[in-house]
Amino acid sequence: MLSTLLTILLVITSLLLILLVLLHKGRGGGLSDMFGGGVSSSLGGSSVAERNLDRFTVGIGVIWFACVIALGLLLAYQS
Repeated sequence: MLSTLLTILLVITSLLLILLVLLHKGRGGGLSDMFGGGVSSSLGGSSVAERNLDRFTVGIGVIWFACVIALGLLLAYQS
């Protein structure tokens, strides 16, 4: 029961992480340049929306990591 719940939560957070990472703005110098993201403005700071997106991505990442650890421990010590 608990392993099923953790697996469902892991799938949901994995899909959310993929979506959130794709929503981030390309910083340049990496793969984003290859796909047309090379034109970037040199603004000093980031907007409130970008900072909130960063916070939300980190939060979902922490939940994802906790699910991976909990599921691994649960399956390792299951008798």
